[in-house]
Order: sequence, then structure tokens, then C-alpha cells
Amino acid sequence: MKAQEVAWRFSLSVCGHADDAEDAMQEALIKTYRYAGQIRDGAAFRPWLYRTVRNACLIGRRKRVHEPRHLESLDAPMGSGNGKASRDPADPGRDPEQQVVGTERRQALQKAMRALPGPYRAVLFLREMEGLSTREVATVLDISDDNVKTRLHRARVALQKSLARVDR
Repeated sequence: MKAQEVAWRFSLSVCGHADDAEDAMQEALIKTYRYAGQIRDGAAFRPWLYRTVRNACLIGRRKRVHEPRHLESLDAPMGSGNGKASRDPADPGRDPEQQVVGTERRQALQKAMRALPGPYRAVLFLREMEGLSTREVATVLDISDDNVKTRLHRARVALQKSLARVDR
């Protein structure tokens, strides 16, 4: 289901943690199912879905403000030597060296994205990864077009600086 995939990617970007993202995505999809019939313009559906997901993430974050940042299950299997196990399946089409380089780059990008302030991360995600227009991003985030452009520029600069430090 395309709406579910879109909601998942965006909720993961906004919420940051997979469990929180899944909860927010489910809440947003339930709301989408209830109210989708009221949307008259088909082009308005996608920005409306993003806004619903974003709101679900923010509401979930407010509910968990006093919870610990990270919980680990005692039943979970132990990871590798550094305590972290990779959850990405190996790509049979690439050799191990390419896999390591690709994994390192992906991890560096994910780390740099997580380090961005939330408003910058949301704008960057919607524009660069989801391909929304400036106007659509402004509608989703309820900000002006100029504010989208400013945040996008600052996010790109911060991301570039962060990735340049990794390459050194």
C-alpha cells in the first residue's frame, strides 16, 4: 500500500525511532481511513497525509516526554562486539567491500539527518526524499514558502558540513 509506505518513511524521519514511528503511522492511517472521504481534491491527499503523520508524531512525543529515551529488552539477543547488530539484509549483488562502504555512508547520512533540528529534518525529508514541492511542504508543515526555502538551505548546509567531517 503506497500510503502506508509514505506514512512509514515520513513518520520514521519525524519521530526518529522505529517503535514511535510505527505507532504514529498507525494513528495517522486510522485517521486517514476515517476522513479520506472528506477530501475533495485528490492532490490535497498527500500533503494532508504528511500533516496527519507529523501531528501523530508530535502528539506521541508529548505523551512520552517523561519516559526514558531508550529501553532494551532483557530477552533481546545480544548484538555484535560493539552492542549494535545490523538489521539490513545483505545485498547479494554487491561484494563485501561495497557493502561496508555503502553501510558506512548510509549510517553517516542517517546520523547526520538525526543530528539536524526537527524542523530542518522534516523540510529536507519532504523536499529531497519525498519530492514534494515547496508549496506542498509549506502546507504540510503550516509555514510560509520562504520559511521552507530558508530551512531547506540551512538543512543542506548543516548536512554537508556534517558529512564533510565524516569524510576527513
